[in-house]
Amino acid sequence: MHSDSLLINALYYLLAAVIAVPLFKKIGLGSILGYLCAGIVLGPHALAIISDPDEVLHFAEYGVILLLFVIGLELAPNKLWNMRSHIGLIGGSQLLITTLVIGGLLLLLSLSMQQSLVLGLTLALSSTAFAIQLMNEEHILASPLGRKGFGILLMQDLAVIPILVLVGVVALAGGDNSDALPWYYGVIAIVLVLAVSRFALNRVLGIVAATNNREVMTAASLLIVISVAVLMEAVGLSMGLGAFLAGILLANSNFRHQLESDIEPFKGILLGLFFIAVGMTLNLPLLYANPLLMIAGALVLVAVKTLLIVGTLRWRKVSFRESFQLALMLSQGGEFAFVILTKATGLGLFTMELADQVTLIVGLSMALTSPLVVLQRKIWHCRSETVPDQDAYWDDHEPEVIIAGFGRFGQIVGRMLQARHVPFTAMDKNSDHVEFVEQFGNRLFYGDLTRLDLMKSAGVKSARILVLAVDDVKESLHIVDLAREQNPNIRIVARAIDRFHAYELHKRNVDNVIRETFASSLEAATETLEHLGYTEGQALAVTSMFRKHDEEMLLKSAEHMDDMKELQQLAQEGRLELEKLFEQDSKNPVSS
Repeated sequence: MHSDSLLINALYYLLAAVIAVPLFKKIGLGSILGYLCAGIVLGPHALAIISDPDEVLHFAEYGVILLLFVIGLELAPNKLWNMRSHIGLIGGSQLLITTLVIGGLLLLLSLSMQQSLVLGLTLALSSTAFAIQLMNEEHILASPLGRKGFGILLMQDLAVIPILVLVGVVALAGGDNSDALPWYYGVIAIVLVLAVSRFALNRVLGIVAATNNREVMTAASLLIVISVAVLMEAVGLSMGLGAFLAGILLANSNFRHQLESDIEPFKGILLGLFFIAVGMTLNLPLLYANPLLMIAGALVLVAVKTLLIVGTLRWRKVSFRESFQLALMLSQGGEFAFVILTKATGLGLFTMELADQVTLIVGLSMALTSPLVVLQRKIWHCRSETVPDQDAYWDDHEPEVIIAGFGRFGQIVGRMLQARHVPFTAMDKNSDHVEFVEQFGNRLFYGDLTRLDLMKSAGVKSARILVLAVDDVKESLHIVDLAREQNPNIRIVARAIDRFHAYELHKRNVDNVIRETFASSLEAATETLEHLGYTEGQALAVTSMFRKHDEEMLLKSAEHMDDMKELQQLAQEGRLELEKLFEQDSKNPVSS
């Protein structure tokens, strides 16, 4: 019965998302508000289809955890270091100033110093999930402005752990906190995550990848994230922090893009479920009882945070338009507010009534952010002053040559390029080739070569030449189509398994088609003729004649590849033509 109920609930979630999200995007209000409204409709205060939204919210928080893991994968330690000014100066200033201002306003409302401090810190946090989704929809995520926004969000995420510790300390000062774990448990857990990620995960992933089983690799990806999240929760820390740390330490791994592509579908579904769950948890009776107070509270929160973030960004010489645009996207309360408020209420720091009011204000601020961003865009008639390539996502990898498939064929090409000191990037789904490529200082992107995200990460948009060396016809043709779509000017040198494969490649206007047995067969024929007494010049002339004739016939046949009768006719005509050429040549022997 429970499993039936679970499936029915899943059906409701999917149905609500499929109806609400396209509808809200169609009217220009964005997908996030669509998820929120779908949650409100499903929740206990509307149709009451879902009776326990808190349980759904707890499960859906894994969407935020997966998001932080993917973000960590995009931020190698050197990139994180390069962003230190965004994180420390901008992010730190925003968090401190917002905490002081909101905390001061709450003091004026007769809250205690401890309550004002904790709520000030809580409301200073923005929603990583909401803000990144909005920045992506508004095409600024990969821009310099987006990096500043991400620095602010990252500082807030890092601050969640100290805030949770502070909640425990404040509650301990005013009451019993005997159930709290010692602080050093968290330190031990973080050190353990760092050590395993640094020294063991790559080896484990290499072993899993060697099975060449996509499902097992996906299971390993989820196992990494969920294991770290559960460990962090067990020691009283943020699950997201552990996932983020694991992602950072795997950012330089050759398996990074495979991990990202495996996690991405789960992240998207669970994030959508998270937004639905937030909508379901909004206390609508409280809103009906005090509509002006609750809406005013949400608007004040959005207005105060917007003004303070604008001031922080203007201090860093960001234009007013861009400062306001980004500040509005970061003006809502964050998902971690639910976690902090739940813990603080459980420790007796807040009453349930106060916690419900703050939770509703945070939820309303989330609901207000998306339409306000849309309104701002319509007023200024643009999404952003600069629209960068979102697919780059801070990765400046621009290879000149990409070798897709690093088996025997690709390795020979790679070795010859290496001998001439020509750098290249390799792509392969065989984990055994990872260390081989790294020995020579070149990069290898591990994963399914037909995945668009992997090809983009490898730099197909900026590459001059693609050497297509895979030994699977279907995969080869798919890669050609993707490469041409992303970079119409790229030159493709492709390996053809057989004549029909060559037809398909020529049909796609591949620049150079190399039939894998053709050249070696011509070389063998040349050697045979020399052993039979032909001079080297005569043998080479015969080989050259045959090569030219065969390539001409191949191009003719490619035009009729779907007509078997025409192919047979062309083949017969080709044999007769070749015989005539050889007869003519035998009457006029070529001298050496």
